[in-house]
Amino acid sequence: MINYPIKKTAKSANKTVSAANRGMNFEAMINQTNEFYLNNDIAIIYKKPIPIQIVGVDYKRRSAAKITEAYYKLPSTTDYNGIYKGRYIDFEAKETKSTTSFPIKNIHIHQVEHLRRVKEHGAISFIIVYFSKLERIYLLDSDYVTEYFLRADQARKSITLEEFEEHGYLIKEGYTKPVDYLSVVDEYYLKEKS
Repeated sequence: MINYPIKKTAKSANKTVSAANRGMNFEAMINQTNEFYLNNDIAIIYKKPIPIQIVGVDYKRRSAAKITEAYYKLPSTTDYNGIYKGRYIDFEAKETKSTTSFPIKNIHIHQVEHLRRVKEHGAISFIIVYFSKLERIYLLDSDYVTEYFLRADQARKSITLEEFEEHGYLIKEGYTKPVDYLSVVDEYYLKEKS
């Protein structure tokens, strides 16, 4: 069940920000958006479960079993995948408190490689980064992320906000769709088919 706070808006920089979205964690914002897409038969996008190996369980009683020790089975790929207008979508979602850049240590090379590989097979793949202090959300295509990781000069350890502004797409926040990334997918990836 989702509890909706009273909708208010506040001016911030050059956009209107929904006060309902501030304070909601980024993953919950994406999950609410995906629920809206699913309930309105727009798309089927799910958060992937993280594969874990359970090695210890405390069984005080069956109804209150508690996992006491678990390990990741293997590195996970990306956070979300699904289908939209007949196209497979795969993306990683990240949040940063920085107001100037996104540290690349927050995304792993196996995730970048996964995004590259699914795109080679016809998928739409990207990362979504939430600059929480700026209250801005950007979609950045996996080609740019892959290119960044493959650059010979790895002296820089982050992708700058200016790069997101130049090469990425600002995702507008909404009330029922807090992270309406499919509007960007329509405009950037599917515009020739619409």
